[in-house]
Amino acid sequence: MKPITVFILGILIILSVSACTEVRAWERGYLAQPEMAWKPDPLESALNDHIFFSKEASSGGNSAAGGGCGCN
Repeated sequence: MKPITVFILGILIILSVSACTEVRAWERGYLAQPEMAWKPDPLESALNDHIFFSKEASSGGNSAAGGGCGCN
């Protein structure tokens, strides 16, 4: 391999490894709170998705599609 390829590959490896950090014991309590979840309340997020689909007449990457008035 060329030296520039090895250099670029080495820089990419160093950058990808440096993004990983260890979560300390006192930080785990904050990360375990329900507010830190992607969807803390599944029912509320499902209702919000339904309202969005009904108003926008579009789908946002889920398996449901909207239809305008929301009567379907």
